[in-house]
Amino acid sequence: MTAGTEIPFNPEVAAVLADRHIPKHVSMGRSVSQALTMAERGLLKIKHNPQQLFDVVILPIVFTVLFSSIFGGAIAGNVNAYLPLLIPGVLVQVAVAASVTTGVQLREDLDKGVFDRFKSLPIARISPLAGSLLADVVRYVVATGVTVLVGFAMGYRPGSIAGLLAGCLLVIVVAFALSWIFALMGVLMNKASTVQGVSMLILMPLTFVSNALVPVTTLPGWMQSFASVNPVSHLVSAVRELAVDGHFGPQIAWSLIGALVVLAIFAPLTLRVYMRKT
Repeated sequence: MTAGTEIPFNPEVAAVLADRHIPKHVSMGRSVSQALTMAERGLLKIKHNPQQLFDVVILPIVFTVLFSSIFGGAIAGNVNAYLPLLIPGVLVQVAVAASVTTGVQLREDLDKGVFDRFKSLPIARISPLAGSLLADVVRYVVATGVTVLVGFAMGYRPGSIAGLLAGCLLVIVVAFALSWIFALMGVLMNKASTVQGVSMLILMPLTFVSNALVPVTTLPGWMQSFASVNPVSHLVSAVRELAVDGHFGPQIAWSLIGALVVLAIFAPLTLRVYMRKT
């Protein structure tokens, strides 16, 4: 075929190619399978770049050692007496902070055009987003695990090991639910630095104006009102109850209900915005 010669259009070939590369519908089973494949991609990124786990490894160590040294004597008289109050609070703080990275990394991938390349593949369009959020669950597991190990090394002994493990699982579930909020921010905002800055601006009052580090009664009056209804306070109280004696109280129910409400609102909203943007 000489240069400049046009290739005749063949509607049958075009239909086959279109049906092969751009499926009209992807079943639920295949969508789940593809999301898990994308999650595996996220895990491979962590394997080849372990520095992505730097924050969830270092923050628990720094928070536990720093806060116990600063507040231990003032709040409980000594560090050992303060650890049962501190460790559940740090568990919640580091897991919630880790969920911010979901939105930041999502924004970075969008800026690099990674999701544009995924659009050309015969996969469900939501699978890259779902896979990214699922892969970040590993970060929450690492964050909670390091926090518990550092606590044990410093002398923390929970009343119920099974209750503490259940508390860690509860924290991971809530962190996954919160990650949908930051994923939405990652889709809506134009820069990863903006996502991180706004996210931390939201998280700072939520995590520190709570019962995570100090009893609510030690806070000023107006802060006590906020801390008493703060979802972080409910989650920290639930983890403390579980760690002390494995008791499943109303705080656990409130934390799970809050996580379900967040998922019900932000998961469809994030998917809608994501589908429109990509």
